[in-house]
Amino acid sequence: MKSRTLAVAAFCMLWAQMPCALAAHAAVATHDSAATAIRHSALEFEEAWYTGNAQRMAAVLHPSFTMRHVGTDASTGRSVLDQDVDARQLLELTRQGHGEVPVVMQRHDVTVLDVYANAATARIATWYGVDYLQLTRWNGRWLIMSVVWGKTPGVHKPSNLPHRD
Repeated sequence: MKSRTLAVAAFCMLWAQMPCALAAHAAVATHDSAATAIRHSALEFEEAWYTGNAQRMAAVLHPSFTMRHVGTDASTGRSVLDQDVDARQLLELTRQGHGEVPVVMQRHDVTVLDVYANAATARIATWYGVDYLQLTRWNGRWLIMSVVWGKTPGVHKPSNLPHRD
């Protein structure tokens, strides 16, 4: 009788935990699908830049998009905001081919750093440095709200190509 009572108690405990386990599984599946969509948006962003495709770029930018880069003033050594670009400006730079580089220089290393509700961060390792993206789920799609990028010191585009900075 005692073993039957223990078996029933164990069954009840497992049964009670089932909704938690199912919810955890659903959360992992949701996170995985969000991460896949975020990775896709990040890749579209970088590939559009590399290929000068403003239409692809426009498809992943939030209307309030901004991109910034902090550099160093060579004469003073102080930090300066040397790029502050909105969506319209980035689309024009993309259209003009400022990001175009040969395929051998293109890198597509995307890492989704965090996802929470309708917000996410991702990192793209590029030939010139690193882009940190903030994304938001906007009307069912993951769009890039902002980018802060860092340039690897001493790395320059070949002189026969347009310059990004």
